[in-house]
Amino acid sequence: MRRRRTAIFFLILGISLSALAIALNIGWILLNLREVALLVFGVIFFALIITGLILNTIFLVREIRRNEQHDAFLNAVTHELKTPIASIKLYLETLKARDLDRAKRDEFYDIMLADNERLLGTVEQVLQASRTREKQRLMNLAEFDLAEILGDTIKIVRDRKHLDETAIRFSGPAETVKVLGDRDELRTAIANLLDNAVKYSPDGPRVSVKLRSSSPAKAQIYIRDKGIGMARGELKRIFRRFYRVPNASATAAKGTGLGLAIVRSIIEKHGGRIKAGSKGEGKGTTFVIQLPRS
Repeated sequence: MRRRRTAIFFLILGISLSALAIALNIGWILLNLREVALLVFGVIFFALIITGLILNTIFLVREIRRNEQHDAFLNAVTHELKTPIASIKLYLETLKARDLDRAKRDEFYDIMLADNERLLGTVEQVLQASRTREKQRLMNLAEFDLAEILGDTIKIVRDRKHLDETAIRFSGPAETVKVLGDRDELRTAIANLLDNAVKYSPDGPRVSVKLRSSSPAKAQIYIRDKGIGMARGELKRIFRRFYRVPNASATAAKGTGLGLAIVRSIIEKHGGRIKAGSKGEGKGTTFVIQLPRS
């Protein structure tokens, strides 16, 4: 809060100085029309001052936005860590205080394991975001079948979210599509996209995953859901670190704001591209990944 107030103070100061400089320059010009040399010098000097003030204002605005995103990220991570820890503690205390039957104990164990998996997922996402910024980090490259990776990742997400086969459908080409890359990192990227598709489908996930061989040199992956969608103006912003769509339904679904930034970093490391498309709120979202074939 203190940092934000300081940034706002300097923002107001910059705007005030800009207005004062404009007023002084206009008055100076009116009083010195005959002194052309001084006039030119004053205009140049004034332009430099205004440029500096504008740059200062832009910097402060960006700092305010960045601080707000960092605060939102810290709040989200705190929630994602605190909630499963509190849940595990509650169930452990219950197990310790009461003599429960076998079925009830097994139910509590399953809930605690799910909370532990959520906790580990949050920690892994933060660590993955840190790793993606390491430009010198080497990837474990290997050639593999892209359809196999997609199928395995879909199965993992289905099992983790307790979904049936109709929730996430997969279709691939008749030919084998091989890519050269880091198997684990690509699996992480696909899993993040599928997790988002499930998380932002409040009425039940209906996700389709398609693998297409667009050319001998490129492969394309389409991940389409029928969830909450988003406004077109948000499509380019969603890949920024810590950014979350200002949508009531999206805000209700907790997250760190790192998932899509991690996905884009991984795809670009593999020489590919990713883009998002949506026809508007409530009309679902489609992600298209393009990767070079080996």
